[in-house]
Amino acid sequence: MTSLTSILALYGLVVLVTIVIQVLTALPQVGLVTLAQNRDNMPPLTGIAGRMLRCVDNSIVAMALFAPAVLIVNQLLPQNDSALLAAQAFLLARIAYVPIYAFGIPWLRTGVWAVGFLATAWLYVMAL
Repeated sequence: MTSLTSILALYGLVVLVTIVIQVLTALPQVGLVTLAQNRDNMPPLTGIAGRMLRCVDNSIVAMALFAPAVLIVNQLLPQNDSALLAAQAFLLARIAYVPIYAFGIPWLRTGVWAVGFLATAWLYVMAL
């Protein structure tokens, strides 16, 4: 596994942990029975639980954009320092994004989101 794909795997773990946190924050609001059912009638989540649900959704979208970029660049430029730096910036930004989003810090959340987004965009530019 290369450094780029290691970062991709680490981000997969970040997403998994984020999902677990989201479920744990939803549990007190709606209960285990509601979470175990099909969720057709689940009440809206509020506070940290609602923000964590949106954070999970955003994290999955980020993964859908980041993973192909990493795999393409890894195939074309496997030992590229600029690609590694971009992937590291993405990972650090996305790790910071989770607690920042959970605690509702708006401008900082936008800033770290932008770092991750721009790092992903840079990987696509490198692939051209």
